[in-house]
Amino acid sequence: MLVIPAIDLKDGQCVRLKQGRMEDDTVFSNEPIVMAERWIKAGARRLHIIDLNGAFAGKPVNAKVIHQIAKTYPQIPIQVGGGIRSQETIETYLDVGVNYVIIGTKAVQSPQFVTDMCKKFPGHIIVGLDARDGKVATDGWSSVSEYNTIDLAQRFEQAGVEAIIFTDISRDGMLQGLNIDSTVKLAQSIKIPIIAAGGVTTIDDIKALCHVADKGIMGAITGRAIYEGTLDFTEAQKLADG
Repeated sequence: MLVIPAIDLKDGQCVRLKQGRMEDDTVFSNEPIVMAERWIKAGARRLHIIDLNGAFAGKPVNAKVIHQIAKTYPQIPIQVGGGIRSQETIETYLDVGVNYVIIGTKAVQSPQFVTDMCKKFPGHIIVGLDARDGKVATDGWSSVSEYNTIDLAQRFEQAGVEAIIFTDISRDGMLQGLNIDSTVKLAQSIKIPIIAAGGVTTIDDIKALCHVADKGIMGAITGRAIYEGTLDFTEAQKLADG
């Protein structure tokens, strides 16, 4: 199982938000490339990079920084999200060495777009489903739709996506622990892998995920916990390897 460090970009800085609120951010670094190197040296085998400004703007805003990280560390698979709503954006990211693009809001608003992109870029499309109480949220979590999380996940599985990133937004950035039950329920409803996100706080969360990894959970994204030190990243990845 992979433990995947999150690098969230806002105005070129590495930050973390609480529950997706842009005004409630903590800046952890002014040098995202150095931060990427830190996690790679600590044992990361994949990076999760989100363009927060892009998620709200509906188009890439921090793409230059993301391009630099991809070119500086070509040996590390990178998954990128935030403002990915066109084929052109996907092509641009893949051309510079990004391995996976995460479609979020656009996937909910236009499921056919996901199907088309899976055909165009097989093996490179991940869908991010951010949910509260079983319903999917969009537009940087600013609105909650009427779509059921499991129904959408099954639809995207049929479309050919590589994996689903599932975030319980009620817990993201709050250091309250993962919603294991919801994550397992979703994983058992589909055959493609689930990457868990939102609420990873301590090594106990990684242990809990390891116990259910065989249900279809390939990894966990962690952000605030590794920046604030409630989770030792290297220890977490060693545990997951076991």
